[in-house]
Amino acid sequence: MKKSFLDISKVEEADARIRALVKHTPLIKMPNFSERYQAEVYFKREDLQRVRSYKIRGAFNKISSLVESNDIDTVVCASAGNHAQGVAQVCHYLGIKGIIFMPSTTPQQKVQQVEMFGREQVEIQLVGDTYDASYKVAREFSESNRFEFVHPFDDKQIVEGQGTVALELLKDLKEPLDYLFVPVGGGGLIAGLISVLKVRSPQTKIIAVEPEGAPSLKTSMDKGINTSLDHIEKFVDGAAVKRMGDIPFAICQQGVDEVLVVPEGKICTTLLKLYNEKAIVVEPAGALSVAALDLYKKEIIGKRVACVISGGNNDISRMEEIKERSMLYEGLKHYFMVIFPQRAGALKEFVVDVLGESDDITHFEYAKKNSRARSSAVVGIELKNNLDFGPLIERMKEKGFFGEYLNDSPQLFQYLV
Repeated sequence: MKKSFLDISKVEEADARIRALVKHTPLIKMPNFSERYQAEVYFKREDLQRVRSYKIRGAFNKISSLVESNDIDTVVCASAGNHAQGVAQVCHYLGIKGIIFMPSTTPQQKVQQVEMFGREQVEIQLVGDTYDASYKVAREFSESNRFEFVHPFDDKQIVEGQGTVALELLKDLKEPLDYLFVPVGGGGLIAGLISVLKVRSPQTKIIAVEPEGAPSLKTSMDKGINTSLDHIEKFVDGAAVKRMGDIPFAICQQGVDEVLVVPEGKICTTLLKLYNEKAIVVEPAGALSVAALDLYKKEIIGKRVACVISGGNNDISRMEEIKERSMLYEGLKHYFMVIFPQRAGALKEFVVDVLGESDDITHFEYAKKNSRARSSAVVGIELKNNLDFGPLIERMKEKGFFGEYLNDSPQLFQYLV
């Protein structure tokens, strides 16, 4: 079968082209992670890139190539995140206009980031309630005005630009690399890495990592054809796509050694650990590769491992949700419908006789009374140890307070978190 990998010489040309603006990001050995996994663990820190993600690499390679060959003065893209920032920075640097379509639901913080990187060279169009709607309008606009469209991942020059990450990694790491863990959304990054490593470091096993709520690559690999998902969980926004690119998928089919799917809660736990232990600020997609290490800890013992930290554009306003998702995943946060008898002292009895010494009530909201004899309340309880959950349930049932466990009721539970 003919290999779909890109020509590595094109990646090398991209590497020379982008150096005017793109940083050579550090490859850092992580002693605490190396000790934890009994391996030699490195982080490739794309969160330290100029726009805090690798996306600027592909954007610069694509747009500067267009400028060199076509004498263009305007490009169009659709993005609500890192691609938009990369395109904006490149347009400002090259002095061309960038028209960037973003969903009308995009947080103002992200809009301001794009404005900051693009300054007077960027025009932002807020269109549609979703990325797909915004993307459709952007493509129609670019075609009707004959402007070049800069796709976030399904484009060879974009993939070649992202592949420069692998050239840097191999230059900095003098010894052979056993495993590379790579976050996957649209697939541009991993496709570029595959195209380099399968030529320069064929012994390296390439592990693709996706969020559980958006497993587009795994679904497509299982079916043998690039497949669109009907629904995705958008929390890991930098890696949540319904359908990955056709060009990246063809490369992944022949170059990915395994696809791992990581729960969103696990990603949140990893994100918080990176911040608390090493003061590394990453976005959810940026934590994907590190979160996967736990799923592969037996295989990587004694091996040399690298994780691509793809981005660090994390909105501080999301931290409460990130903490909540982490605690739910770790079994430290639980929500209940609690039944309270309509008598004096019932609440005190619940606090004194049902809750453990270290348990904490973090949410309390009375529900509508069903009878005069009793009422119910939605109660959120935070535990210090997940082993305390079983005894808590037993005490609630023994004392007659247990009504319903809401963590297992997604339709109701989504309104609480």
